[in-house]
Amino acid sequence: MITVILLFLVLLILGAPIVFTMGVSASLVLMGEGIPSSIISQRLFAGLDSFTIMAIPFFVLSGLLMERGGIAKRMIDFATALVGWIRGSLLLVSVVSGTGLAAVSGSGSADTAATASLMLPEMRRRRYDIDFAAGLMAAAGSLGPVIPPSIMMIVLASVGNVSVGDMFIAGVVPGFLMALGLLLAGYFHARRHGGVYSQVQPFSLRELGSTALKAIPAFLMPLIIIGGIIGGVFTPTEAASVAVATGLLVGLLIYRELKLRDLPGLILRAASISASVMMIIAVANIFSWLVAREGAPQLLVEFLQSVSDNPLIFLAMLNVGLIFIGMFMESIAAILILVPVLMPVAQSYGIDPLHLGVVIIINLSIGMVTPPYGITLFVASSIAQRPIMRVASKIVLPLSFMIAVLLLVTYVPYIVTALPDFFRTR
Repeated sequence: MITVILLFLVLLILGAPIVFTMGVSASLVLMGEGIPSSIISQRLFAGLDSFTIMAIPFFVLSGLLMERGGIAKRMIDFATALVGWIRGSLLLVSVVSGTGLAAVSGSGSADTAATASLMLPEMRRRRYDIDFAAGLMAAAGSLGPVIPPSIMMIVLASVGNVSVGDMFIAGVVPGFLMALGLLLAGYFHARRHGGVYSQVQPFSLRELGSTALKAIPAFLMPLIIIGGIIGGVFTPTEAASVAVATGLLVGLLIYRELKLRDLPGLILRAASISASVMMIIAVANIFSWLVAREGAPQLLVEFLQSVSDNPLIFLAMLNVGLIFIGMFMESIAAILILVPVLMPVAQSYGIDPLHLGVVIIINLSIGMVTPPYGITLFVASSIAQRPIMRVASKIVLPLSFMIAVLLLVTYVPYIVTALPDFFRTR
């Protein structure tokens, strides 16, 4: 057990790719213990032998179709009409549009790129603080894994033996609370600095109605997915294929910004993204199987309960550990390694699996926007053409609100479980 962890940490510190890190450390230990090499191929296959995992490439493709099909522009137009009359309007617009995109694509980096590309030129023209704006958009992009549909939720549900539909529903309220927190962060920043942030447009009910009407097709996709799963019309995997069909319909026939010649490139890009995710899932299955074989869950239960049998203390330690892990490790890999270990521990404390799942995802989402390896932070600073540490220095306020929501969700589990419990009783 110690050998596996040491090898893993050494390779991770040396900067090796996460797939290589998990695969090499697990394989060397397996061969050193005399376990047949055929076990490696069997565990690789077992990691992908899941009907739920099939949803990933379809959700990736549906997100790409909707983004290429003009959804980002409609989202921003609607957000501008909705909050453009409030001080710091462009900051608030970037959060609202980022939240809307999160409900469509589920990819934090893609949402950040789409919002930043469209919003930053106007922010520069109005002389906004670009470092803060980029940091806020990076934080808004990290909502993608929390607000359904979410690839991270699909992976967590698969390895944690939790219903994907329940996970999707459980993420709705926490996701929108995080969005509200980021709106407050943008508003307080604008109030504190005044000046350029006072440029706003007058509120127009007619403009709001017009932009909302144009954005309806974009909002239909998450409603169809969540509604279909809740109503038992289709499984999450079938919902993913319905999402692709909806993306094609909206992009080709309604917005007419998606062209047939765009499809081969989008399909190849979706295949590339999905393949990298699948590789991580397959290799992580070997690693997590080895960790479980060495009795890590039982050892962790015994250790934590020797520290405290209070679930609140366990959750506090979990938050600190996960935020730290999220700063250095790819989120999906972290889920695949940690969830099989943490689920039995959480159950020993009487913690609901859905509650644990959402807490894990929020923690790892915060890791996406924190240095040194925050992916959405990298994307936003790259598009803004600003040094990453300058942008990172301005994310304290958005991060404070995100951590406040994390603590609220951690210690008030009803926020997570209320909606799933409600729909189960219908």
